[in-house]
Amino acid sequence: MGGKNEVEYGDGFLGDLRRLPRKVNDKLSFLLELLRENEFDPRLHTKRLEPPLKDKYSFRITRDWRVGFMFSGHQCIKLLAAGNRDKIYEMMRRRS
Repeated sequence: MGGKNEVEYGDGFLGDLRRLPRKVNDKLSFLLELLRENEFDPRLHTKRLEPPLKDKYSFRITRDWRVGFMFSGHQCIKLLAAGNRDKIYEMMRRRS
């Protein structure tokens, strides 16, 4: 890898952040720095998603909270959704 990833926010992502519990949001700040350095850092538990979310990924904030993202160019990551693991994948489908 050469250099840091650029991170951009998709429609609705900042609203998702406001709805996260404070502790989850605090941890997310640290994880976003890891994501900028290496999107596959083992501490993120990044996984590639299956169709219909092909070409999209998620990483774990905590056991119950996830962030969905996609690559939108060379070293550019677009954050799509942040939420509870039971709801995030549906949120991503609606925003795709």
